[in-house]
Amino acid sequence: MDNNHLNGLLRPKSVAVVGASATPGKIGYTVIDNLLKGKYEGKIYPINPTATDILGLKVYPDIGAVPGTVDAAIITVPAKLVLEVAEECGKKGVKGLIVITSGFSEVGRKDLEDDLVKTANKYGTRVLGPNIVGTLSNSDHFNGSFAPGLPLEGKASLISQSGALLIALDAATYTRKVGFDKLVSIGNMSDVDFADIIEFLEEDDGTYCISLYIEGLKDGRRFIESARKAKKPVIALKAGVSAHGAAAAASHTGSLAGAAKVYGSAFKQAGVIQAADLNDLFNRTLALSLQPGMQGDNLLILTNGGGVGVLATDAAEKYGLPLKFAPAELQTEMKKHMPEFGSSKNPVDLTGMAGTEWYYDSVHYALTDKWVDGLVVLYCETAMTNPMEIAGAIKRADVEVGNGKPLCVSFVGGEKSDAAIAWLVENGIPAFNAPDLAVNAIAALREYAKIHQDGGTPRFIPNEKARKASLEVIAKARAEGRNALTEIEAKQVFNAYGLPVTVTSLAKSEDEAVKLAKEIGYPVVMKIVSPEILHKSDAGGVKVNVKDEAAVRDAFQTIMKNAKAYNADANIHGIAVQEMAPWGTEVILGSTSDPTFGPTIMFGLGGIFVEVLKDVTFRVTPVSEEHAAEMLDEIRGAPIIRGARGEAPRDRKALTRTIVAYANMILDLRDEVAESDANPVLVYEEGKGLKVVDARIILTKK
Repeated sequence: MDNNHLNGLLRPKSVAVVGASATPGKIGYTVIDNLLKGKYEGKIYPINPTATDILGLKVYPDIGAVPGTVDAAIITVPAKLVLEVAEECGKKGVKGLIVITSGFSEVGRKDLEDDLVKTANKYGTRVLGPNIVGTLSNSDHFNGSFAPGLPLEGKASLISQSGALLIALDAATYTRKVGFDKLVSIGNMSDVDFADIIEFLEEDDGTYCISLYIEGLKDGRRFIESARKAKKPVIALKAGVSAHGAAAAASHTGSLAGAAKVYGSAFKQAGVIQAADLNDLFNRTLALSLQPGMQGDNLLILTNGGGVGVLATDAAEKYGLPLKFAPAELQTEMKKHMPEFGSSKNPVDLTGMAGTEWYYDSVHYALTDKWVDGLVVLYCETAMTNPMEIAGAIKRADVEVGNGKPLCVSFVGGEKSDAAIAWLVENGIPAFNAPDLAVNAIAALREYAKIHQDGGTPRFIPNEKARKASLEVIAKARAEGRNALTEIEAKQVFNAYGLPVTVTSLAKSEDEAVKLAKEIGYPVVMKIVSPEILHKSDAGGVKVNVKDEAAVRDAFQTIMKNAKAYNADANIHGIAVQEMAPWGTEVILGSTSDPTFGPTIMFGLGGIFVEVLKDVTFRVTPVSEEHAAEMLDEIRGAPIIRGARGEAPRDRKALTRTIVAYANMILDLRDEVAESDANPVLVYEEGKGLKVVDARIILTKK
């Protein structure tokens, strides 16, 4: 990314409006009008071949006629003229094009869009859009858009893929009292994308929090990289997370992958805080732009009403910050600021008698106490108190302590409480009209701090020896016209990358099966091997606990008969004879090639119920050991891994290492492997490792 050119694009010192109009109601008029009303201090050059004066500004017939330099050109001419304009802007040395014009890839004209980018980039010019509202910056008094006006001033910046939504949110900043420094409409992302602007805003002095409205990403991996490097909070609302339209998949992993799960996992890896909806985006943005991260899990709640205290307690559990009772020393101090019938446990109920001084003293002490990591202060409006005075006491205590602990507030009441909320926000304290919103806001601050505490940057190390061995196996399958490896072939690939697979050999006759079973040692497992029969259990193609020669022969005949009945045209390679691994907890590892993020792995409870329970989680490769460990705890069946109902804990270290190795394998073979499964993987007690019992690899189409 060229920061100089993005600075010219998003914070231009001079701007041309190509397609400027003297007719009110046209976009070319509105943009000029907005620049003037926003009190933009840079040079404005309207470009129109016929007009001479627009809103008191001199008009130029083309951008080449402009006497000075031009940082950004806002383009509003019809799509068919945009390429010509881009060429002229490039020759003029324009740093960035803000292409409001629509009629490109959103209507099937990707060719026109590609030509636009190619033309602009030829001159080193960056393209924002096309099909956007424009861009706005309070710091620069710059409203280069057809949005109604600059947003309420604040410390966050918002990037929106939806232009209509950006216009609505622009107006909503005033009613919601959540301010932004910059609003950027990103549109079709033909050139400049989310990653570019995140990197730009990371260096922007007016931005303390980066908020995103995302419908889709073009380069998911670059997005993860840019967001992970950001030192500022990044919060995202992802729209379009339903599974509708997902492609049919041949493996378990492919059928379980969905937009919501994969995006959610990618956001975790990128260190991005998620918002549940638009209200949540605003509320969490407010907190993240005004307060520091919460460095521990000890949340204290102060209140003057039991009801709101209970609601806040419920919210704390919901948002991942369950309350603990305050230590005895803290309780003793809090009892000094309440009547005898108050409660000092947590929530600390100061009761309805609490006035300005009680609030001040309680907040002051709570913020200084070493046990408290974050504070939520609740207030219910009473006839005996003045909400603005209570707000002033809270602010005064926060300023006097000044130790950087996060504080969020909720006032519940009428107009006086609303005014106090607005005053608190203006003075740097996130405040809300409901207790659950304040708790959710501080939970976002905890999420942000934990992201930066966890660390665990993944490293990908190519394994040339394993890759070479795997490519030989894959080449053989492709030479036979197959798009899937057999179980034995898949295990050969897994084994090359150090995954602990069960000993498995191919038998083409009963006698050969008997010989292999004796070599492996009874009991054994026998399975059909056929590229056309991927789900062997469904075809009656698996026999377990085969204990002697007679059982081997019987199993061989039965499996063959069942397989032919299941698919008479199946190409049967033979029957796999494998060691029968001891019983263990069944889990699944898998991979899919996500259209946005590329090679992505899955973990969950395994066996035959995986597609019924869908108790799985995802990560984009590569995966750090820390993220692999997180995956074990994210599934509903996590207590089984930890050791539930008297069972010994499973071997988490072995499982974590295997997940990391699996992710590296999939990334190393990303051009060859479309989907894969290791299911089941039998996990044993702590220290005893695991075994991959079954394996499946589906190849990419060439």
